[in-house]
Amino acid sequence: MRKRHVLSIFLCLLTLTLSAQTLEEAKELFKKGQFEQAKPVFQKYAKSNPTNPNYNFWYGACCYETGEKSIAEKYLLIGASKKIQEAYRYLGQLYSEQYRFSEAEENYNNYISMLEKSKKTAPELDNVMRQVRLGAQMIKGVEKVAIIDSVVVDKKNFLDAYKISEESGNLYTYNQYFKTDGDNEGTVYQTELGNKLYYGYKGKSNHMNIYTRTKLLEQWSDAVPLPKNINSGADANYPFVMSDGITTYFASKGEGSLGGYDIFVTRYNSDNNSYLTPENVGMPFNSPFNDYMYVIDEYNNLGWFASDRYQPEGKVCIYIFIPNESKKIYDYDSTDKDKLISLARISSLKDSWNGKSAEEKAARERLTAVREQKPEAKEKKDFEFVINDQLTYTKIEDFNSPKAAELVKDWLQALSDYDMQLKRLEKQREYFNESNQEKRKSLAPGILDLEKRVEQIGEDIKSLVINIRNEENNFLRK
Repeated sequence: MRKRHVLSIFLCLLTLTLSAQTLEEAKELFKKGQFEQAKPVFQKYAKSNPTNPNYNFWYGACCYETGEKSIAEKYLLIGASKKIQEAYRYLGQLYSEQYRFSEAEENYNNYISMLEKSKKTAPELDNVMRQVRLGAQMIKGVEKVAIIDSVVVDKKNFLDAYKISEESGNLYTYNQYFKTDGDNEGTVYQTELGNKLYYGYKGKSNHMNIYTRTKLLEQWSDAVPLPKNINSGADANYPFVMSDGITTYFASKGEGSLGGYDIFVTRYNSDNNSYLTPENVGMPFNSPFNDYMYVIDEYNNLGWFASDRYQPEGKVCIYIFIPNESKKIYDYDSTDKDKLISLARISSLKDSWNGKSAEEKAARERLTAVREQKPEAKEKKDFEFVINDQLTYTKIEDFNSPKAAELVKDWLQALSDYDMQLKRLEKQREYFNESNQEKRKSLAPGILDLEKRVEQIGEDIKSLVINIRNEENNFLRK
């Protein structure tokens, strides 16, 4: 009897020991970020001890990390009810992703308060809190936009889903356009005439920045970075320029982003060669996830953008929408809050149509047409020269007048000279601005001479244009 009693105690102790070891192993896996492996153990403990805050927190955190976010909230709330610090942080993340920004802010504040009590800081949360507050503002201005279709694709080939007209230009990956290898995240936008590039590239700063190049003759100019209000020090990529040559869309992770990449719009000011302060395009286009490559095909009246919101690793969703002529937003006070969140998240395409079924149907027909259209070989355009109201030439071979064709060669050379001298002048001016007074005196005469040279070439170009046009028109009248 005594042996059986001792054996029973031994077996109980052994069971407890094995359980404790299993729990400890799960804790170690949790610390290492191996949440999938740790989750079954924490699930067992949370179910057998439903009021234990630690077991519930660990299981809830594992559910969040492994994508079971609808399950995670219940268990994280139990952990937070007993003041488990990390439970507040997870709930802040979860509510932010669910567009419940006021609840996210409340939980982040609780998390920060507990850090401060233990005399710890988390500077990275300053940006998180800024994003949460920005989300609370943006949810009050969700744009009314009809989204007619969406398709989930591999991120590495996502541009293949963009079926835009040739009048809207061309999109390429960086590797595709520049014929390079490696992990280049950049995309390239080439204007319809093929004479200007905008592209993202990761340089020495280890951040993506947007650059532009202009084509003269058969050569491209050196890369010029867009200004600092676009290349702000955070990643900037995915440029697209409207046919007006002024309105520019891009994506950035910088200030004003709701999380990850956000889509911004700016406008080029040709008077002083600058860009206006970029503006966040808002919801539903932007989210707490990555949103980018916003394109407007004016010819087909269709818009496109990409987002990895609620998508598995390596996948993105391409949304196709009907562009608005002017921005209209839902009334925040009169719209049901759950409905507004659903519209901002794009939970249902049909909900976004707003009774515009006829317009949506016509847009879908246009979309079907562009998807079924076979790509055609595009005519190579070396330049664009207006002869008269009916004729515009794009190659030297287009000219009928031999004399005009010879003058075109002079015109193209003058354009190349003008570009080269203008760049020299810009560098000299930049050097002048950075120099002291004595150095400026020595630089001033050379800059004045260069300014005169640039001005003279500009006048020569104008004269050549007039002469070429006259020669060709006179030849055609014969």
